[in-house]
Amino acid sequence: MALNRMDSTELIRTFLRDRLGVEADRVTDGATLADLGVDSLMLAELMFEAEDRLGISINADEGIPQTVGEMRAVIDRLLADKAGSGD
Repeated sequence: MALNRMDSTELIRTFLRDRLGVEADRVTDGATLADLGVDSLMLAELMFEAEDRLGISINADEGIPQTVGEMRAVIDRLLADKAGSGD
């Protein structure tokens, strides 16, 4: 059964566009979240959004992602773990 999920990059781009008005072409792996206007509260909201939309759980011990690529990698790894566990 295929998971009904959006791509992690698409989720991050959509979140940043809707919340902060960030243009999609600025959301690249090397872009720092701070440079895109993401503060600690906004980062928490982004993590909650990913959890809700993708059915994953981001633990506090994941560390704080500094770039879009780091955030995407966390989400992708958790999605892969979820798919591997059959959830």
